[in-house]
Amino acid sequence: MPMVKHVNRFVLANIALCCLSVFAAGAATLDTLAQRGNLRIGYIADQVPFSSSEAGANPAGYSIDLCGKIADEIEHQIPQLRREYVEMTLANGFDAVKNGQIDLLCGAITVNLERREIVDFSQPIFLTGATALLRKDSPSYLQPLFLDQPAVRSVSERPSTRVIGVRANTTTGATLRQALTTQVSNTTIADFETHEDGLRALEGHKIDAYFADQVLLMNLVTRARDPSSLEVGDRLFTHEPYAIALRRDDADFRLLADRALTDFYLSDGFLPMLTTYFGADAPMLHTQIIMEHVP
Repeated sequence: MPMVKHVNRFVLANIALCCLSVFAAGAATLDTLAQRGNLRIGYIADQVPFSSSEAGANPAGYSIDLCGKIADEIEHQIPQLRREYVEMTLANGFDAVKNGQIDLLCGAITVNLERREIVDFSQPIFLTGATALLRKDSPSYLQPLFLDQPAVRSVSERPSTRVIGVRANTTTGATLRQALTTQVSNTTIADFETHEDGLRALEGHKIDAYFADQVLLMNLVTRARDPSSLEVGDRLFTHEPYAIALRRDDADFRLLADRALTDFYLSDGFLPMLTTYFGADAPMLHTQIIMEHVP
């Protein structure tokens, strides 16, 4: 009997420790923020209108503003919380969340299973898909691929380079590579560090098309030397839900983030924010987000 009692106490003690560990893990992020006194908001700089930065100023964009709404919610529990913005890249941002270097990762961040092995995500903040940015004299083989109704027009007589550009370390780049491996093609892929680099290569006839999420391409066109010489594809090849990346295994912190986003989606301030970043498309986007992303 004494041995049985000893084993029972041992089992109960371990159960209690497990429960305490689970509780501690659930409160880990908020506890860390309270001890540290600041929220580290990571962002991707070259993702206008979702996140961008200029020297001497805090980053700006649709995703940055939504991360700010989450920060506002945290401040209800941790008053006088400081906000620190940390520039990241798609190559290192997810590991930075996992390792605790940053608490949120904001930008045009696509949710997929591979990334969910490293981080968790808030509820979606946007929905788009990948297509291509073309010159109006891009080679004719691209027109039926990316345009629902390709116009009948003359195209460039210069030899086709058969190169499509993508930004490095993106889900769209991975999708394009996978697609090309399933068919016989002499088209190659060129990686670029920024969308601006890809745009310049397209304008300089170094590539035939630039492949990225449609909403990013629409904004990229406005920064072209001659926007009228370019067109954004209207055929979408992927389903790209965007969300804010945060640490795994902290359901309470994710619930806080989702509650902050949902409350803002249902507020009077959401449509004006969409109008600021997406102009005439704002009412349609407002309806889509309310219908699809509000629990």
